[in-house]
Amino acid sequence: MTKDRNLYGSRPVRLPAPGFVIFYNGLPEQPDRQILKLSDVYEVQDKEISLELKAVMLNINRGHNKRLMDKCKTLKDYSIYVDKVREYTKSMPLEDAVEKAITECIEDDILAEFLRNNRTEAKNVSIFEYDEEKHMRQTKEEGREEGRKEGEARVNHLIRLLARQNRTEDIVRAASDQEWQEKLFKEFGL
Repeated sequence: MTKDRNLYGSRPVRLPAPGFVIFYNGLPEQPDRQILKLSDVYEVQDKEISLELKAVMLNINRGHNKRLMDKCKTLKDYSIYVDKVREYTKSMPLEDAVEKAITECIEDDILAEFLRNNRTEAKNVSIFEYDEEKHMRQTKEEGREEGRKEGEARVNHLIRLLARQNRTEDIVRAASDQEWQEKLFKEFGL
């Protein structure tokens, strides 16, 4: 790309325009095509962005991007394989589901050569990726559960404080009126 160019001269060296593509096969539903911007996840959102990177995210889950899948058999086959693993994990352990999906795909000429030549590695990677997805879901659920517990503790603390002051009407009203509850939280510094 820059082999015979004067990189240290005074004239700018022309570069090919970069393009970034993300293949999405996650579980939350996403559109077939979406533009993602790196700046959307910056911690500080400034009006003037010093560095922006845009990437095209293509949904490669089964049933999405039909034209793309029709043009690229390997991508379509991968989509079918992932779909099979997901389907089988509903009724059997992950390792068995991956093994069954690999065997069926080889029989049906779906990624057959690759899976025959790299069966163990494909199985290990599939188990790791799927477990990572499961781990992320479990982590989110743990966070929600922790948030619920903190919220319940906060409400219980408010009820105890109101009960000590014999403010039963406030307890009843706070149970059905979110704005009133928030007002009471502020009153007690909760």
